[in-house]
Amino acid sequence: MSGNRGTVVVERTLRIPILLLTLSQWDESMRAKYWALFGELSTLLGPAATDINVAPVCAGALFTSVMAFARLLLVLLLGCTLLHLGLGRPSRSRKAVPSRRRVAEDDDVRAQLDKLWQEVNSLKEMQALQTVCLRGIKVHKKCYLAVEQPKHYHEANEDCIAQGGTLATPRNLKENNDIREYAKYSSPESKEFWIGVTDIVKEGQYVDVNSMPITYFNWDHAKKEPTGGKRESCVVLSLSAQGKWHDEVCRTQNKYICEYLIP
Repeated sequence: MSGNRGTVVVERTLRIPILLLTLSQWDESMRAKYWALFGELSTLLGPAATDINVAPVCAGALFTSVMAFARLLLVLLLGCTLLHLGLGRPSRSRKAVPSRRRVAEDDDVRAQLDKLWQEVNSLKEMQALQTVCLRGIKVHKKCYLAVEQPKHYHEANEDCIAQGGTLATPRNLKENNDIREYAKYSSPESKEFWIGVTDIVKEGQYVDVNSMPITYFNWDHAKKEPTGGKRESCVVLSLSAQGKWHDEVCRTQNKYICEYLIP
């Protein structure tokens, strides 16, 4: 997480106690959203004490920043709670807040809570990404994770997406070699892995999982790949061919590698 983003989180959180000074009480929906946010942060911090000790150097910085800002958010939200309990009810001598002003302040607090929810969700995503990096490998600004259960191409792609990534797509020779070496290390008995390259839509026009044109190819020209025509529209990276590609029937069951971008 960048310093700028952390600063934004802190500023948004600090605004809530200031706004609470002028509120007489929160409505039920605001209280429910607040306590749910508090609970999410508590859950997020649950495994921190053990995970941070085993995180490797390559991924430790990411994990540490996530936990640091999660702890800070939790402390600040606790401060909000104390302020709300102590100042939420006005004294009898205090003048009532005009209804229009109170509505505007309530809306402002709701907006701040909504923004904090977005930040907490981002923290959860980063924590999930950290888990992936620990299980797989981190290379530059990406993490790769091999999946041992063979699936056909579309199932493999859907599984990667469900985990917050996509099928790995080499963008240059270095990335192709990184994926090949990781595949050899993680699953030495396997021969082929799905990658995120297909020409399903139009024969001969290869695109990635986001339908963007592919500019880097590593076909096994010794075997005159690609050879399948319209029948073979999905692409595998072959370990037996030293990381070269060949096309394959999309319904074939293969292992695969998911790719995750590190923000």
